[in-house]
Amino acid sequence: MSEIVKIENVKKVYPNVVALDDVNLTIEKGKIVGLLGPNGSGKTTLIKILVGLIKDFTGNIEIFGESLGYKSKAKVAYLPDHDFLSDRFNVRQAIEFYKEFFADFNEKKALNLLTQFNINLDRKVINLSKGNKEKLQLILTLSRNAELYVFDEPIAGVDPASRDVIFNLIMNNYSKGSTVIISTHLIQEVENILDEVI
Repeated sequence: MSEIVKIENVKKVYPNVVALDDVNLTIEKGKIVGLLGPNGSGKTTLIKILVGLIKDFTGNIEIFGESLGYKSKAKVAYLPDHDFLSDRFNVRQAIEFYKEFFADFNEKKALNLLTQFNINLDRKVINLSKGNKEKLQLILTLSRNAELYVFDEPIAGVDPASRDVIFNLIMNNYSKGSTVIISTHLIQEVENILDEVI
């Protein structure tokens, strides 16, 4: 199998904290990979480097055989560990934003999933329940036909009953043949869906 992600000698230091120290790993195409570890172990830092949000690190990273840049970003769908949609949006405007911003966004898929989860298109993001806001953000991410999906703590702060819903949503809706990275500290919740663990 071909390598999707290649990380060589990556180091990231914050004031008084070494977050990543000489990290070397590869991730192959088509795998579902768990990035596991306790809070503070560097998972989010590594993900932010992969998706281009942190640039001041040492070492080398290639995605799809290219150095990090706009070409690699266009192939990566990223769900951060915090809310990212403007509270001013309603659900329909959030879809329009994604449609305008990402060439690989599948509006029909998003609308179907929103209907499936009874999320009203005219509802303001700020007025959605915590669970529905998380589902909306997940649906938008999964509605991209990306080659690499990166989920940072998708079940953190989610009640146990909703965790299965979220994992089922991910497993049933990411583009098949793509690679998935799921970061979490809740190892038991995710271990049965993973091909590999970091």
